[in-house]
Amino acid sequence: MLSISPDARDIQGRILTPEDPGYDAARTVFMGGVDRRPALIARPTDAADVARVIALARDSGAELAVRGGGHSPAGHSASDGGVVLDLRGLRAIDIDLASRTAWAGGGLTAGEYTAAAGEHGLATGFGDAGSVGVAGITLSGGVGFLVREHGMTIDQLLAAEIVTADGRVLEVDAERHPDLFWAIRGGGGNFGVVTRLRFRLHDVSAFTGGILVLPASADVLDGFLAEAEAAPDALSTIANVMGAPPMPFLPPEVHGKPAIVLASCYVGPVEQGAQAVEPLRHFGTPYGEHLGAMPFTAWQKGFDPLLTPGARNYWKSHNFAELSDDALAVLTRYTSTLPSPHCEIFIGAMAGQTNRVAVDATAYANRDSVYTMNVHGRWTEASDDDKCVAWARELFNAMTPFALGSVYVNFLTGDEGDRVKAAYGPNYARLAAVKSRYDPQNLFRSNQNIAPSA
Repeated sequence: MLSISPDARDIQGRILTPEDPGYDAARTVFMGGVDRRPALIARPTDAADVARVIALARDSGAELAVRGGGHSPAGHSASDGGVVLDLRGLRAIDIDLASRTAWAGGGLTAGEYTAAAGEHGLATGFGDAGSVGVAGITLSGGVGFLVREHGMTIDQLLAAEIVTADGRVLEVDAERHPDLFWAIRGGGGNFGVVTRLRFRLHDVSAFTGGILVLPASADVLDGFLAEAEAAPDALSTIANVMGAPPMPFLPPEVHGKPAIVLASCYVGPVEQGAQAVEPLRHFGTPYGEHLGAMPFTAWQKGFDPLLTPGARNYWKSHNFAELSDDALAVLTRYTSTLPSPHCEIFIGAMAGQTNRVAVDATAYANRDSVYTMNVHGRWTEASDDDKCVAWARELFNAMTPFALGSVYVNFLTGDEGDRVKAAYGPNYARLAAVKSRYDPQNLFRSNQNIAPSA
């Protein structure tokens, strides 16, 4: 139990306890199956207020969970009996057109940020959903639609404001606290609460995007891989193996059939985008397509309707240098056994600029990953828990012989703490040393935790 009244800490933002109206809505996160009841939910108004909430948790010994978008598959943005520091009150954005940079509040979603920047034809690459939190996706790396041309989201991060375990409010960049700036570019929320982030912006005023839906087969996947590797950096592609969704451009008779949904986007002149996408049309006879020029703002949130809020989730992920014929045969076999209409296998084509960054330049170490696979178990009924979790684990295990052994930390679930060292590889020891300097008591442990080296 909390031993210190929130009033004693002069927290300026809203405080919610189990007795307050709105508490149940405030404690609910995006991922279903996470039903935790914090003793207190605090919505700070600025960095100084964040420091007060941190002090409350630190001095009372309560677990501290930090919530941005609430998308953590491990449920790390919720707590049973502890303090939830809810960043959704920190949603300011300040765009500097002259320098093509933006300061973003840690409580913004990717969709909110993209809409504001999109008014000027600019963007920063985040993930493939508008509802994810900007801070959460950035701190662990940021796999999204612009990775091939501009790298991970952390490769666009220029500076940040962070509140550390001892309550200091620090501005960090390549010159100020460079060890901490290095660590937060991939090291997750292990080092403090990031309240503001400064990003580089890119011109996306000319943009081509869309999806092709094809029958699920090894031949289609093989064709996708060949084109993904040959594609210019301006073209990013993702293959989602799933039941064909009920999209309006698909005939009703294919809804639910095993399919490969190829998502592609090209930044640059529309005619060049059409040429870059054209080879994707020739892997087989598509069930349907929706491709063309569109605003990047529309594309960035285009997959949100397929992400069911409150759905139950269990993820398993691998990185690959290549996907051989044998690996594709395994993937195809599991495609025919999708245990829920919402389950899918995500295959993101990386490489490009992402792989041109040195392994030790940022905490994110997976610079040799050419493909990232996320076995995305997602379903709506608790009675399906066992079969959906079993399917994800079996496919993960079957793909293990082909994998690099590393993993993108944002795809780890709550039972995979033993894979954290694999996620950071040669950078783990340096991260543990930074953790010792800034959070020696491991206050920030509701995450894929990096233990202090001391």
